[in-house]
Amino acid sequence: MPKYQSYCDDYYININLSTEMELSTQRETILNFFERIQKKYPEMRNFYNRDRNDFVLEEDKHRGCYRWCTTEPRRICSGQLNPETCEGALEQHRLILDLAPYMLSVSPLDCEALDVLYGFDFNYRGNHNALLAEALGVPMGLERIADMPGGRIVNYEPSLTMSLDEECRVQCRVSVETRTNAYHIRTGEYPEDQISVFVSARRYGSLPPETTFTASLDELDQICRDLIDNYVIDALLEPLARTIAMK
Repeated sequence: MPKYQSYCDDYYININLSTEMELSTQRETILNFFERIQKKYPEMRNFYNRDRNDFVLEEDKHRGCYRWCTTEPRRICSGQLNPETCEGALEQHRLILDLAPYMLSVSPLDCEALDVLYGFDFNYRGNHNALLAEALGVPMGLERIADMPGGRIVNYEPSLTMSLDEECRVQCRVSVETRTNAYHIRTGEYPEDQISVFVSARRYGSLPPETTFTASLDELDQICRDLIDNYVIDALLEPLARTIAMK
């Protein structure tokens, strides 16, 4: 079983490279870029224009695990849902970042931000916010508020962002996103939807001299994995999985 699959229903590893300047949208440039990716991953055969100047190449989604890549006017994104290994997903992301300077004319100087994101989805039919409060607890200063007679928790999405250097250029973030809203709580009709735990690391600004996109990717990925392995599994993923299993 993949490393993180046992902790959730679905997990994914994505990257975003945001640029200061707009990318080329010339037909030949875009097609050559995606054809080079498809040469490495032949199953990525679904190509389409999602919005104006947003282009997508992806595998079939019906298998429950697939690769995808998009280009937008000022962003390149790559992701893999339920990868067999983390390294397999990172190999895809490294290919995209290796191709970007040569095929899309993206310079390390042009980097606005580079993100690595690990996402973990839990399927649950019910009040996501109340479940989170039960599984994770609430901060000590808010406990009495959460226990108000007749009160029901409408929104609870804990989030924490940390800087990892003095200039705040490298940051990491752990957050939880719920899909329950006031309508669901008022009517008592809860669709089965996902509670998502996100672990991300981001480098802001142009890359330092002699630093490549792939080297920055590896640095940010290590930050994410350290967070997940040393903190997030014990503090978030396992408590959520246990609480859902008891419902």
